[in-house]
Amino acid sequence: MDFYYLSLGDHLPDPVTGARAGQGARLREIVEAAVYAEALGFTGVGVGEHHFHDYIVSAPEILLAAIAARTTRLRLGTAVTLLAHADPVRVAEELTMLDALSGGRAQLCVARGVSARTWAAFGSDDEDDVRARLETNLRLLLRLLEEPEVRWSGTTRAPLDAVTIQPRPSTAAPEPRVWLGAGFSPRSADLAAELGLPLLLPSTLHPPQVHLPVVARYRQTLAHRGEARLARVGLPVHIHVAESDDRALARWTPYLHTYAQFAGELRGPGKGAQSIGDLLEGPAICGSPRTVAARLEKLVAEFGLDALYVLMDVGAMPAEDVHASMRLFAEEVVPLLTVSPSQR
Repeated sequence: MDFYYLSLGDHLPDPVTGARAGQGARLREIVEAAVYAEALGFTGVGVGEHHFHDYIVSAPEILLAAIAARTTRLRLGTAVTLLAHADPVRVAEELTMLDALSGGRAQLCVARGVSARTWAAFGSDDEDDVRARLETNLRLLLRLLEEPEVRWSGTTRAPLDAVTIQPRPSTAAPEPRVWLGAGFSPRSADLAAELGLPLLLPSTLHPPQVHLPVVARYRQTLAHRGEARLARVGLPVHIHVAESDDRALARWTPYLHTYAQFAGELRGPGKGAQSIGDLLEGPAICGSPRTVAARLEKLVAEFGLDALYVLMDVGAMPAEDVHASMRLFAEEVVPLLTVSPSQR
């Protein structure tokens, strides 16, 4: 199973000290954590794209280029790219540029996003329109990455006449190169299955099990087509590891609460009030290495996971505490995990 370090780049005041780092400092923290993730043996890094609020990574490919310059092995992926609002030609070019600069380490996960404010700012206020744009742009993106010359016409951009993107995609790029982000809509599962793409579930603060029906539909659809081997599933999980359960809970609680309040309010009024108990019973895992490993092993078996995206730097948690949690995860949690996708 692959392990990715995931950051969505929330930029919040520290709930303990009240201080808020500068935006540049926060972005550099993500770079340093990715460099440390490579040293610890993580497979890759994932960086999210957001707009117009205190998730401050609006151009993940630029942040990934900075990480590429400091690493040699780490896979470099977006998690996610909001493809419905982007020109697929430019997205393909940015991906292959990153791929060339990094020696073939670039990946991409695309999704429609959930913010109606973002949809409207980029020219759409209708969910069905956003879904249609995502599908159209994704199909074109895949052609641009796979075909030497692309001819295309449609309503989402100007026609293409024998277009060849440069630089060309690297043959050394990670396999698979493109993932689809989904988790609530059967339509997204069907699209991922139709295109033979891996499925990355969302990093929301919902209990992971709400996504099981979509995962089952995705796997069943591929199996009915005789392509079960193409099924790959990734799951983001909010995690904090410390030497003991008590120490982990005491250290993480104020930061998890701050982050959950922020993330919940973005989803709508009254959705930021989850209790710490509810979070720790559902989407968040906190404790000693053995406690965290036991929870994760159940998730890996339940979902048949191929990739785990570990989200630790939330709520302005100090970098030294994030790094300590990363180290314990890599050195003491991962060796305890015995369930693999091949054991499904």
